[in-house]
Amino acid sequence: MKLTKKLFAVAAILCLAGVTFAQSQTVQKQSGSSNKETYVENEYLNDIDTEIIMGLAEADDLDSKLIALKYIEEAINEGNTSAGVIQALDQLSGEGVLSESRTNNRKMNNFPEVRREACLLMAQVPTEHTKNQLINIMVAEDEPMVLAAAVQSLGNIAPEDADEVIEAIAYVNKRNMVLNPTSSLAFEVIDAFEKLAPIATNRKQMINTLTQIYSNYRYNSTVRNKAQKLLKTLSNGGSSSSSNSKNADAK
Repeated sequence: MKLTKKLFAVAAILCLAGVTFAQSQTVQKQSGSSNKETYVENEYLNDIDTEIIMGLAEADDLDSKLIALKYIEEAINEGNTSAGVIQALDQLSGEGVLSESRTNNRKMNNFPEVRREACLLMAQVPTEHTKNQLINIMVAEDEPMVLAAAVQSLGNIAPEDADEVIEAIAYVNKRNMVLNPTSSLAFEVIDAFEKLAPIATNRKQMINTLTQIYSNYRYNSTVRNKAQKLLKTLSNGGSSSSSNSKNADAK
């Protein structure tokens, strides 16, 4: 009788274990299925977001393009840096410069504020492609506020090939000094050099550019003093650590 009770107890335990295992497997399958469904849903929503962004970016009016930039910013913040999002960002950053729309020989899509915001957003997608796009924009651009945004983003990206970026920034600053010396752009040039100095292998270009800024009295005193400070640091063989906040606004 005791043996029978023991056998019965063992059978009951095995049966209970089997039920528990089956339930566990069911939960795991449901969890896996749920994760897959969530992934598919996110991809679907990302595709929809991209279509909306592209539609707004390709519109002719300024307001639609500004709204597109807001959507792009939200998409990037949510981790969506799909090819479509980057394509829209590229298009907006070159709007009116790298791509032109003309009617009766009049440019219809010259929106520097759009290009500026797009350049600033590019700093949040630090890739080789972004670096090249920003350099292309600087070469083609003539608006100081857009150039300043592109320089700022290049400094924040801090690419591996810092010397290439420094050379491009120096070229833009030299061109601007001749045509339209602007303190706000010079300020961003100095700030970018400050960030790139620790990873630069050739500082000669930086020192030449900083010397030109410091000796040019068409720039305000804040900019010239900032250039002098970085010059001293570089001349002493050190690299100034870039600050996250700027202690003054250049005008």
